[in-house]
Amino acid sequence: MDQEKKNAIALMRYSVIAPLITGLSDDYNSLTAFFNHASAKGVMHPDGTIKHYAPGTIERWYRNYKINGFDSLIPNGRADLGKPRRLDWGLQEQIKYFKTNYPRMSASAIYRQLRDNGTIKYGEVSESTVNRYVNLLALQAKTTNNQDMRRYERPHINEVWCGDTSVGPYLKTSDGKKHKVFIIALIDDASRFIVSIDVFFNDNFINLMSVMKSAVAKYGRPQIFNFDNGSSFKNKQMELLAARIGSVIHYDQPYTPTQKAKIERWFRTMKDQWMSSLDIRDFHSLDELRGNLLAYVHKYNQTVHSSLNGKTPQDRFFSESERIRRLSDEQIESSFLLEIERRVSADSVIVIDQIEYEVDCRFAKQRIKLRYSPDFKDIFIVEADGTLTPIRLLNKTENAFVKREKIHLCRGEE
Repeated sequence: MDQEKKNAIALMRYSVIAPLITGLSDDYNSLTAFFNHASAKGVMHPDGTIKHYAPGTIERWYRNYKINGFDSLIPNGRADLGKPRRLDWGLQEQIKYFKTNYPRMSASAIYRQLRDNGTIKYGEVSESTVNRYVNLLALQAKTTNNQDMRRYERPHINEVWCGDTSVGPYLKTSDGKKHKVFIIALIDDASRFIVSIDVFFNDNFINLMSVMKSAVAKYGRPQIFNFDNGSSFKNKQMELLAARIGSVIHYDQPYTPTQKAKIERWFRTMKDQWMSSLDIRDFHSLDELRGNLLAYVHKYNQTVHSSLNGKTPQDRFFSESERIRRLSDEQIESSFLLEIERRVSADSVIVIDQIEYEVDCRFAKQRIKLRYSPDFKDIFIVEADGTLTPIRLLNKTENAFVKREKIHLCRGEE
């Protein structure tokens, strides 16, 4: 099993226990009730099927995560993890076909039909196995037909940060070229406090991550990040990042703009107040524009908000300063790293973005996992125990003077 599949399974497990990371909901009177409900509800496996794990299994995931964090959810390489053991993919599809086209057909009748047409051989699969799978299909239909679309209002700060991107003005730089500007912002749901904002020439995950990193460094981590389904927000790197810092990602359903109404409303306010009074000809670089925008945001955060009962967003946010749980500098730096896999050549070299790096010879001919900063200034190998070992640029000239131990296959008799 490659690392991508392992990460996908770990993220699937994290999605099951994620509601507990933000605190047990009032809908459940105990952890046992939550584990039983999660087991019955099932979860979408990376292979596209719905899996129903035992309550004890889900509880073990949760306990392991509390002790050892996200890495404890990564499987150790079992070859059959996530694969049906009794009913292979072909059998599942045939059973689904019968239940879809002949909904009144019982599990016993489906079993007899599969046995009569030779799909199931005597002694390979029992009728009870087919019956259990048919029951799971019925349960799946009940739990996935209707989406939970309720609106919400979080009572406390740092419960939900909503993020989005807005197109800003066209900026003419000193070289005479005009560039489209993108504004990425994060707003706290309860206080309407802008926890981070910046301007860029590109709307991508790397720039979004820099905004998130700035916010987390200043104000701790939120329980939930609320994003839309754009490629900058919905990707494996984002899911891994959120899992490392202990946050949950919530993606809005398509065509439901009310789920991110606060950030949309704030961008409209920004355009009405800041952009409408902006003479873009006065600016010739992103740094100049950034300074002006940050000054506006500082003023906004200190302006009384009508929905906050006479408080400013800043006053409302810091009225619950005990909910600001900051991460250590080391946690932030290690969490906000990108992750890739590379195969090491026989001479201990890997290539990243067409640049050659050298690693210790013990990794030669192996596939390794790397974490790196977006600017490639820091690149690390993820060791088997989770520690990070830095690597360096390939220096062929320096390597020419490295003394290598000579290996004598046979010295003969002396």
